[in-house]
Amino acid sequence: MSRQIISFILAFILFVWSCSQPTTTETKTSKPQPDALNVLAALPFEVPVPKDNPITNEKAALGKLLFFDPILSGKKDVACATCHHPDFGFAESLEISIGANGKGLGSKRDFVSPNDIPFVKRNSQTIINTAFNGLTKDGGIEASEAPMFWDLRAKSLENQSLEPIKAFEEMRGHAFKEAEILDKIIDRIKQIDEYQRLFKRAFGGKNAINKQNLGKAIATYERTIVSNNSRFDQYMRGDETALSQNEIDGMMAFLKSGCSKCHNGPMFSDFKTHTLGVADNEKLSSSDDGFEKKYAFRTASLRNLRFTSPYMHSGKLKTLQNVLEFYEDLSGGQIKNPKVKPHQLDQLIDELKLDFRDISPIVEFLGTLNDEKYDRSIPEKIPSGLKVGGNIQ
Repeated sequence: MSRQIISFILAFILFVWSCSQPTTTETKTSKPQPDALNVLAALPFEVPVPKDNPITNEKAALGKLLFFDPILSGKKDVACATCHHPDFGFAESLEISIGANGKGLGSKRDFVSPNDIPFVKRNSQTIINTAFNGLTKDGGIEASEAPMFWDLRAKSLENQSLEPIKAFEEMRGHAFKEAEILDKIIDRIKQIDEYQRLFKRAFGGKNAINKQNLGKAIATYERTIVSNNSRFDQYMRGDETALSQNEIDGMMAFLKSGCSKCHNGPMFSDFKTHTLGVADNEKLSSSDDGFEKKYAFRTASLRNLRFTSPYMHSGKLKTLQNVLEFYEDLSGGQIKNPKVKPHQLDQLIDELKLDFRDISPIVEFLGTLNDEKYDRSIPEKIPSGLKVGGNIQ
């Protein structure tokens, strides 16, 4: 072989090898620039609290007992904890919950026969970190104005905590009319000596047992169910070792794909409603048209998703893989709900650029938002003497 041919072959090999190496401006690992992370934030350590309902140990302890006590329901068979149980991340493992006239817990829960009460209309959202509802990338919010429910129909945990008691399919059932049930519940509580003592200790005064204080006590307990030190939070506070490179890559894919257009801020939610065309749940007798009958629903938080499946307001997506595949289809023009027309879809969908190759890295990143360090303890007994958590055994 001639010297010229050998030189040519060596030069060609050197050229191919040099093209395969990173340039001086490339790095083997990627690190997000600070500006790219401005739409995300760690949760604060301090919980927002309304001025008229400061957190005290007495109120939190009372609220916890009330949360697990079925005396708040029409037939004394359903507690707040029935559909927001610690075993399921203070959410519900069913697509949509079974409230009044139900028995069992989780996948074993069913209606007692005979039954004419419908399923609860929407998937049960977790109460973990609801103390931070309303916190966005643009700043905080007064706790008394914090947005609640899938359709934003209530503001503040104080108001939210009373709504399920009044709802026919959730806790009220046939026992009382909506306009009277709260008064009936207050009358019940007043008959229990231990509750008389606990309300007086928490709120003071002779008439401590009333609707307002009932809501305040439950809300105070819910503000103690907080998980604000996930590995993501640690990373955002400056610990660069808190996330692996794969998780950082997943975070970058999350930002690049447009997910953060709605899922942003410390709670990974803009707390606005958006029309996405999510499929209805077939267990409902009629289509759920959401906020202002626009098929719009509030952006859910992405925190602690490991504990709170299934997902979306109808509970029709069982895994995070399913959720991201839904968004991939949506960005490609596929609408899962036939009642939602293309012109109704949220305009932000046009900015969604989710590639199937990004799904696995994003799922891995979402795992960094899980934090199991929240109070999951259950009272051994409750002042009413009823079954703790309602009819769940």
